[in-house]
Amino acid sequence: MTLLARARSVREVADFVQARVLGDETVQLTGVASVEAAASGDLIFVDQEKNFRRAVESRASAVIVGDFVMGAKSSKPLLLATQPRLAFARAAQLLCPRPEPEPGIHPSAIVHPSAQLADGVAVDERVVIGEGVQVGGGTRIGAGTVIGAKASIGRNCDLYPNVTVYPGVRLGDRVIIHSGAVLGSDGFGYVRDQTSGRYEKFPQVGRLEIEDDVEIGANTTIDRGALDLTRIGRGAKIDNLVHIGHNCQIGEDVVIAAQTGLSGSITIEKNVVLGGQVGIGEHARIEEGVMLGGQGGVLPNKVLRGKGIAFWGTPAKPVREYLKELAVLARLAKKE
Repeated sequence: MTLLARARSVREVADFVQARVLGDETVQLTGVASVEAAASGDLIFVDQEKNFRRAVESRASAVIVGDFVMGAKSSKPLLLATQPRLAFARAAQLLCPRPEPEPGIHPSAIVHPSAQLADGVAVDERVVIGEGVQVGGGTRIGAGTVIGAKASIGRNCDLYPNVTVYPGVRLGDRVIIHSGAVLGSDGFGYVRDQTSGRYEKFPQVGRLEIEDDVEIGANTTIDRGALDLTRIGRGAKIDNLVHIGHNCQIGEDVVIAAQTGLSGSITIEKNVVLGGQVGIGEHARIEEGVMLGGQGGVLPNKVLRGKGIAFWGTPAKPVREYLKELAVLARLAKKE
């Protein structure tokens, strides 16, 4: 259960999420919870009819539901929404708002005199902020975080403890960076001397730009461009333990699950979904709306296209084709 500073009525919540109320709209809500953990004052949701009775019998004070409850009886007020899960997520923003940071700079922090911190910035213990850094209002910088010279952090961002932002990296507004993430490190680029067989470092002097409303998980690493730009598009959501190589272009509203690895110079167009442990080779292109299942693999220079089509396997193929091939292999194995 998550509590808020003050209670909200069912009517207030319903207006906020644009839901219709069935029942007592004066009931007060003080938090959100799962059906199992709910207590008095909590708001819960169900998005399948089979779970409705369990929700009504829970200790929660109100339930967000879908059209499937029309005509059903309930002792609790119901908030009728077209997309119950989405409405619940939005209700949580009202009931559990982002705490406003306590502005100020902790005495143990080191802030270069040339850095520009807007009003309302909160800087915690042992933070290091380099020369020429700019930080927008309302941003929180967690303990032990290091921000390199001439980096730019937008408004209302959350940088959790021990984040590393390399020099020159730019973050937009409302960006969330979880602990241990490293942004703007050198890409894995080397040139081999054909005479000696030794490797020499190729210049890694490009930039990293992260647009508005991006969330980056714990211990994720994103390389700067080699000579150009690595870009993470607006609204992208990147899980823990993801690696994104230099010069990658990640489109808007892309979702990338944990332990995925992207080589250099990959293009991921908007609304792509990548499952966990996906691996993609350099210069590949994943076009708009493609879904790639967990542990799927894309070979270098390949293109996956087909909005709304799910791919799976290595090399990745449309999931129906991939499953047919698995079935054929299984039948052949039985014949041996």
